[in-house]
Order: sequence, then C-alpha cells, then structure tokens
Amino acid sequence: MMTNNTIGSSASYLREDFERMQALFQAQPTITQRFFEAQAGQLANGLINDNHHLHFQLPNQVICKTPFAGDMATVLIPDQHREQSVGGRLPILGQRPTRELLKQKLNELEQSPDQAISTCAGLMRHAIATHMIHQMLPEGRAVNYQALEGEQIPTIPIKNEDDAGPAITSEKDAISEQEGLADGQGRLLVPYVSAAQRFFLPQWVAFDDKDTLIIGSTGEAEAFQASMTRYVEILHGASSLAPYMVASEEYQRKRYGILGQIINQGRALARHKTRQIIQSIQQRVRKGTLNRGLSISLSFYDDQELKLSTIEMEIIPAGRIIFNPVFVVRATRLESAKVAQDTRLDPSTRKHILDELAMLEQAFSNQLIQKAR
Repeated sequence: MMTNNTIGSSASYLREDFERMQALFQAQPTITQRFFEAQAGQLANGLINDNHHLHFQLPNQVICKTPFAGDMATVLIPDQHREQSVGGRLPILGQRPTRELLKQKLNELEQSPDQAISTCAGLMRHAIATHMIHQMLPEGRAVNYQALEGEQIPTIPIKNEDDAGPAITSEKDAISEQEGLADGQGRLLVPYVSAAQRFFLPQWVAFDDKDTLIIGSTGEAEAFQASMTRYVEILHGASSLAPYMVASEEYQRKRYGILGQIINQGRALARHKTRQIIQSIQQRVRKGTLNRGLSISLSFYDDQELKLSTIEMEIIPAGRIIFNPVFVVRATRLESAKVAQDTRLDPSTRKHILDELAMLEQAFSNQLIQKAR
C-alpha cells in the first residue's frame, strides 16, 4: 500500500531530478543548448509521426562532472560515438515501437562508462521531453475547473464573474480568419463563444454547458476529440521518456487544462450521440421500420483510458417482433445493473454511463406513459 509519505517522497525525488537536469542543461554553452534543441526537435517529430528510423548526433563536447575530481569541466565526445540511430531504414515486421527503441538507446548511452556520453544522453532525453511539452503543444488559456460531487478530476470550468474579457479580442480568444487580401492582410479575429472561452483550448470546444453543439457537425466534434487525445498522448510521451518532467510546472499546467477539457467534452459528445440514437429510434418507429430487431452501440467516455468507448446492447432480437417502448426500458435497466457492478470501470465513468442509460430509459418510459393515456 502506498502511503502519503511514499507519494511525497517520490514527488520530491522527481522534483530534484528535474531541477538537476534543468540546471545541467542551462550550464551548457548557448551553442550546445541550441544543438540539443535542434536534435530534440527532429527526434520528437519522428516519434510523433511514428517513423521507423531515427538518427541523431551528439555534440562534439559537453560540460559535465569529471570522473575523479567531480568538478564541472568541458569534455570532448569521441567522434566514433557522435552518430547515433535507432530502428532500420525499412520497417520490420514485429519491430518494437520506435519510442521504445529510442528509450532503450538513451538508457544504454546513459550507462556508458564515458561520463561525457552518459551526460549527453541525459541532456538529449531532457531536451526531447522539453520540446514535446513546450514546443509541440498549444499554449492554452489560464483556466480553473471544479470537480463534480464524488469525482477526483476537475472537469467543470468555473466562470469568473469579475472577468469581463479583454477590451480588444486576443488571438487566444478568437479564430483568425482571412478576408481575401494578399500577404496576410485583412485578418479578422472572430471571438469564440463565451462557453468555449472558459476552457483551456477554446478552438477544440464543441459543446457548451448545456450539451448544445456549438460547431457545424458531430464529425467536427469527433475531430476535436481526436486532437485533444493527441495532445494528451504527447504529454504522456514526454513523461514516459523523462518521468521527472511531471515535476515541471508547464507539464502540470497543460495536463490540468487538457484533462478537464477532454473529459468534459468527451462526455458531452457521448451524451449527444445517445440523443441521436433516441431520435433515430423514434423516427424509425414512426416509419414502421423497427420490426426486424434492434441493437444499439451506446457511447460513453472512459476517463481512465481517456477515450470514447461503446457498450453493445441488444434491445430486440432479430426477427419479426413489433417494436414496443418497454423493450428499451427493460434493456436499459438490465444494462444499468451490469454497469453498477462493473469494477473494471472507475466510479465516475460508471456514473456517467448510468446517467446516459437513465436518459435512454426516460425517453421511452415517457412514450409508455403517453401510450397508456
């Protein structure tokens, strides 16, 4: 069992590692820092694009502790060790992911008896993770979320009543559009709706606080969700490569901002899809095309896996059975009982699914009441 003292101790070690690597990187000459940053940018792009082959160079010298005295000094890197690569020129069936190969390569270099090579590997790891967090991810707005009752992750944006907004719209608060003029002139800043501006990245907000779709289509909402998922993957990729990066204030700021938004919008998208299912069933009932069975895929957002998933539900077995709303009510109640006992899901995800099932049940319970009248 992990105690609070253990967690605090782990966080302290990570903070120390982060500060140590940050100080070591800052101790390098400016030209060496730029060298690492250039190599890190290429490697980070290769990782994100899942390239099967990566090539990088170590600098010709680095400032590190000397083996015996322990003083900081400039040490040369042997020429034969400067060129490094992982993966192959051609993809190989069954080859491990390139990110795993790069981690293995950096681990091997860090274990080198040559202090300069070992230091270079650590600095390269630090530079890649820093580039991923600082350069590859949009900056985002300053936000504050609150958690729903019984939940741990804050997902509901808090509206600041004292914030009347800027007198002149900034680019973070608006979509930049072209008015058809040449060489970048005629840019028009179109403000995001107020609901979107309460989130970390308003350009990826598809639903307001009433689950109203504020963009063109469900397809766009799914694309926004995919963009946020990629954002999270880049953050996790950085911390996987250099675990101490979780102690970075920038990492924590971006993680807090994107987690609240992706879960909030993911749940809203799932509820939107559920409403579409309800409408589709009702339309088919009116047209008399639901007499050959009915199965649905109920979308929900898993806030542990951070992705949309589905529950497959058979409402009416295949065959010539006349539709009756009671079939939907019965199926949702059975599914609710299963979900309530499914310990594979965390409590907040279970509650989210049960709310959707209740929405589905309510829609057709109302039809039963109307039919009885």
